[in-house]
Amino acid sequence: MSTKTIKMATKRLKLTKKGKVLFRPSRQNHFNAKQTGDQSRQKRGLRSMAKGQTDVFKRILER
Repeated sequence: MSTKTIKMATKRLKLTKKGKVLFRPSRQNHFNAKQTGDQSRQKRGLRSMAKGQTDVFKRILER
């Protein structure tokens, strides 16, 4: 029996060619009207995950 992919990981995480795991941090979508332009600009884009967590998520994504 084959292992199933975990859909949460495939929808929320992205694996790069060099092996980094990218994710979109929380608290970025709502209540942004009070923030300055610098803060909203810094919130854009993806962030790389810490090395301790990448090993776990790499195994999940490579299934």
